[in-house]
Amino acid sequence: MDNTPTIIQPSKGWIALNLRELWDYRELLYFLVWRNVKVRYKQAALGILWVILQPLLTMVVFSIVFGQLAKLPSDGIPYPIFTFTALLPWQLFAYAVNESGNSLVANQQLITKVYFPRLIIPISAVLTGLIDFSVSFFVLLALMFYYRIFPTLALFTLPLFILLAIATAFAVGLWLSALNVRYRDVRYVIPFFTQFWLFVTPVAYSASLIPERWRVLYGLNPMTGVVEGFRWALLGRGRDLELLLFISVFVVIVLLLGGIFYFRRMEKTFADVV
Repeated sequence: MDNTPTIIQPSKGWIALNLRELWDYRELLYFLVWRNVKVRYKQAALGILWVILQPLLTMVVFSIVFGQLAKLPSDGIPYPIFTFTALLPWQLFAYAVNESGNSLVANQQLITKVYFPRLIIPISAVLTGLIDFSVSFFVLLALMFYYRIFPTLALFTLPLFILLAIATAFAVGLWLSALNVRYRDVRYVIPFFTQFWLFVTPVAYSASLIPERWRVLYGLNPMTGVVEGFRWALLGRGRDLELLLFISVFVVIVLLLGGIFYFRRMEKTFADVV
């Protein structure tokens, strides 16, 4: 029997990401996701019904305010469908950013007692949002059937845009979660941050309203490419999608790589500071 002790040391510098560890702890990831789902719906009066009501009520408000009163164009698509299609990836993103941004602080007892790759915590928070997304997606299909809108073969590209939405939320969540450990007022900034981000993303309005000269700058918001990609995949409508997607993917890669390196650099201080 080998009694040689195992010594765990923090990684040094900006190297040694050790992403292989994530696979070794995949069962812990599954446990955390399942725990998040149970906690989310435990003792909830509306339960899973809230997942349906939240985007539906938001769609109704947007349809009245922006569709009926403001008369914003919807690219020839019924405004409720136009908005709900964008709300689907947006709420996945907003939920994932909020949960992952607060995930380390919420799991501080776990972090201080046992070793595991801390990346698993924000990852589990992001993946939990896919449950709500799946339920809302069937609601969208029912609405499309009601309005007699049927998807084309572009529907098969939808998983790519879902992956882009998850990657965007994970990238932002990594930065916010690491910052939240050191600066606790970050948790108060996150709701305002996501609310502001909503209005600079073409959820309630069409990207066609943005002047051509500002299109590249507008594409620096990666959720622009995600939302327009969803509309193209489900409704067959999109404007300058190739340019927006190229810019969005580039920005997400930069945010994700920077977030991973920053997260791992700060990881060695989490147990002491949290």
